[in-house]
Amino acid sequence: MFAIVSIAGQQFKVEEGQQIFVHRLAAQEGEKLSFDTVHLIENDGKVTIGTPNIKGAGVRASVLGHVKGDKVIVFHKKRRKGYRKKNGHRQSFTKIKIESIAG
Repeated sequence: MFAIVSIAGQQFKVEEGQQIFVHRLAAQEGEKLSFDTVHLIENDGKVTIGTPNIKGAGVRASVLGHVKGDKVIVFHKKRRKGYRKKNGHRQSFTKIKIESIAG
């Protein structure tokens, strides 16, 4: 059984027991979350598609922790001009575990 759900502006294909990283959520570690923007549910070959969401469906998850991603280097240069600019960025993520899919 899997579902396609929107979490923090992105769509994820999730299964029960799966752990995923999503963009930082305003939730404490150990908190239970519920996502109701489910677009598709597949259960033993039976597919339910929403228009755009499935009414009454939901995905429950729990927050495992907050982490930072790998560093991304942003480097700008213009040749023969002596212009160089180097920046770095680390994205904040929340690790969640999918507890159940209801629909």
